[in-house]
Amino acid sequence: MRALHIITGLGVGGAEQQLRLLLRHLPVDCEVVTLTNPGAVADGLVADGVRVTHLGMAGNRDLAALPRLVRLIRRGHYDLVHTHLYRACVYGRLAARLAGVRAVVATEHSLGDSQMEGRRLTPGVRALYLASERLGRATVAVSPTVADRLRRWGVPAPRISVVPNGIDLARFRFDPAQRLRTRQRLGLPETAYVVGGIGRLTAAKRFDVLIHALAQLPDHYWLLLVGGGPEEHVLRRTAHAAGVADRVLFTGERPCVPDGSPGPDLPSLTAAMDLLASPCPEEAFGLAVVEALAAGLPVRYAACPAVEDLPPHSAPAARRVTGGPDAFARALVAARAEGPLARTAPDAAHHYSIARSAARLMDVYAAAHSSPSSPHGVSSS
Repeated sequence: MRALHIITGLGVGGAEQQLRLLLRHLPVDCEVVTLTNPGAVADGLVADGVRVTHLGMAGNRDLAALPRLVRLIRRGHYDLVHTHLYRACVYGRLAARLAGVRAVVATEHSLGDSQMEGRRLTPGVRALYLASERLGRATVAVSPTVADRLRRWGVPAPRISVVPNGIDLARFRFDPAQRLRTRQRLGLPETAYVVGGIGRLTAAKRFDVLIHALAQLPDHYWLLLVGGGPEEHVLRRTAHAAGVADRVLFTGERPCVPDGSPGPDLPSLTAAMDLLASPCPEEAFGLAVVEALAAGLPVRYAACPAVEDLPPHSAPAARRVTGGPDAFARALVAARAEGPLARTAPDAAHHYSIARSAARLMDVYAAAHSSPSSPHGVSSS
């Protein structure tokens, strides 16, 4: 089977990195088209041996990109097209059908109750999404919570398949020597209690909550924000205004150390943390939380379907925090008072192995490819 993955961009983000990890485990000949921003993840895919094409789309209303995408799909003679993220789903599903590909699958990575990928869910956004959704055969939800949201939107249940995000468990296994090296490279004091925040630095992620919580805590509490994004300058100003700029470390999209040399990768950074905090109130899955659990970290979160969709005993060190900075400050103090935990992965992390997710997706592919010519979906629990 030859498959083409179409994604809005390939900067560093959860959906983009999930695509790269997935392609390492799918027994399918895959190529990738990015509509915009062939960033760091595009470089990683090329290093993995995946062909990546940049379509050069100028914006959401660059309709001239559609015929270019149709021609590209026709030339590739693909058996299946798989789209990721809102813009790619709208343009990609239409282009695939115009190019004669009937096996079209889309993954919904980031649907919240009031926003999708940071955009407000207006009636127009919803109508365009639903119109394009009907051009495919299956819509993959990354969690049962997202599947429920899609059904409430009006996507027929038989068209929805649940394929959770996956993680490479071995990659995040805790290494105490790695922890020591990373903390030294970052210049963290030996006594620092390091609270981590991982994700795109956007307003929707609410990392400002952690900065204001840090301002209420003693000097041995530090905040390590892993990721880049449009709100980084705002968060830096917030940290200065709160008087904690000297205790907030920003790694950027591609971590570096003070001398400008390449810095630690994500597993090294999670090893350096003592706790992960996720203050985002509208997660579609919560990949950073699952990766932190795989590293054996305790987690405090505002919303995380990946944890909430499982039995409570699956992740005993992951607890929900209701409220703003005051609530998170109290939760961090209480977590530290409990003392360090054994840094082993709980059942929840094992539930989300990438091999298991890739196998589920192959079932979706097989059903979409073998379906009759009229598009319809498949269901998976």
